[in-house]
Formats: sequence, C-alpha cells, structure tokens
Amino acid sequence: MEWKVKASPGVVCETRLRVRYAETDQMGVVYHANHFVWFEIGRVEFLRQLGFAYKDMEQQDGCFIAVVDARCRYKAPARYDDEIVVRTHLKHVRESVVHFGYELLRASDGLLLAEGETTHVVANAEMKTTPLPEKYLQVFREAVGKTKD
Repeated sequence: MEWKVKASPGVVCETRLRVRYAETDQMGVVYHANHFVWFEIGRVEFLRQLGFAYKDMEQQDGCFIAVVDARCRYKAPARYDDEIVVRTHLKHVRESVVHFGYELLRASDGLLLAEGETTHVVANAEMKTTPLPEKYLQVFREAVGKTKD
C-alpha cells in the first residue's frame, strides 16, 4: 500500500537519521515510542533552522514549550538501518500555544512511515502559562505563513 504525503504550508525542516538497532523491538521493527523521540529531534532542528536554539529560549528568556498533547499515526514499519527523514513544520501558533506537525519518511523510497503532531503550551520556569516572547512569536508566525494570529 502506498501512502501520500500531505503538503505542508510554510517552512519545512528535513532532518535525517538512521535507525539504530537499540530502537527496534523483538520483531525488528522500530518500537513505537521512538517516533516521539524523532519528533523532538525534528522540532529542535526546526528551531535551529529558524535561527535560534531551544536551549537559548530556556536560558535567555525563561521560556519553555511544554508538551501537552502528542499524537502519532503509524503507516508502515521502520527497521534497523533505515535512513529516516523527519519533516517538521508549524501547524499554527497562538500567543501561548505552539502546534507542530511531523512526517516520518523512509529516505530510500519516500514511503510515509508515520505522521504526527505535538501541541505545546508556553510556560515560564515555574510552569505557569505565559505568552511567547514577541521575537519568537513573530518568527513562528512567519514560518506558518501568517503575519497575524
């Protein structure tokens, strides 16, 4: 069965990784929870592509983006030594909420292995909801393809 990749508006970051043996289960298939680790790898690289590091958001601005919802739809198995492309984009952003989308593709044939999304609430060091600093909000809105919420 062939899966069709959905078009993603705005900025898309592609990160490549290779499946390690330790990420597979007894059947030789990537254990399902590892997909969420790969989403995080894609998200961190996406922020770097936008010109800043998540570490800087935390250390310089006391701004954290806490995961409040994570979803994954599995389409086909990934196996040891497959090269995976993690495609990451912003679905939408509001003052205190950031919503990312992901696609995991096998690099050799472009097969869609999984698609997912994570929703994050912007919080301060005390884990209280706070507005995203304007410098990030503006960049995120541009990455989504919107200039206003």
